[in-house]
Amino acid sequence: MYERKTIPNLNCGLDLIGEVLYGKWKIRLLWFIDQGHKRPSELQRKIPDASRRVLNMQLKELEDHELVSKIIYPVVPPKVEYSLTDFGKTLIPVIATIGSWGDEHEERLRALILKRLD
Repeated sequence: MYERKTIPNLNCGLDLIGEVLYGKWKIRLLWFIDQGHKRPSELQRKIPDASRRVLNMQLKELEDHELVSKIIYPVVPPKVEYSLTDFGKTLIPVIATIGSWGDEHEERLRALILKRLD
């Protein structure tokens, strides 16, 4: 398991939010869990580009930051579901705003991103 060698800079709110949400899939995981996709297999289908291992690691980090909670049902085969905590639900309006900004500037952003790939 990766062990951080340097202490993170946590001097302001942007540093803190970056530390909590840093990870390619975390914002999407929070959004999809809020939308009702609670099982790991459902989340994997919603984010097919992510490996199961990476999704599990990022879900664990979200759980450690108290943004999601994990319920393990005592059945065979094991059943796991994730849900947003009350703390995690406070991020949904922020994520919605960021998504709206991305939708509003979709063409420009896509062109700039593709230009960098050339």
